Amino acid sequence: MGNKLYVGNLAYSVTSEGLSTMFTPFGAVESARVITDRDSGRSKGFGFVEMSNADEATKCINELNGKEVDGRALNVSEARPQENRSGGSGGGGGGRGFGNGNGRGFGRGRSGGGRY
Repeated sequence: MGNKLYVGNLAYSVTSEGLSTMFTPFGAVESARVITDRDSGRSKGFGFVEMSNADEATKCINELNGKEVDGRALNVSEARPQENRSGGSGGGGGGRGFGNGNGRGFGRGRSGGGRY
């Protein structure tokens, strides 16, 4: 077992510091991070905690998984490796102007138009 933990179902008021404090009684916390929305900065309700060793991580899972904190039952488990995500903005299609591809567009010129 690794020493990085996923912590789900956090109250939105929990901060990274509060998350670290929650796990400190069970061992040395290497890092604790609540994941926030990129645009609003608001918590997404989950985070990650890295303990100094696997034994401490196991103890955290046994002690905190299902424990109610701020009215919510925590979900504590071993973190899975992050999946590779394709980069870029996704982009759009395009390139045909206002036409629908059959030569009966709305404009003049080369991009799908010319009929009107």
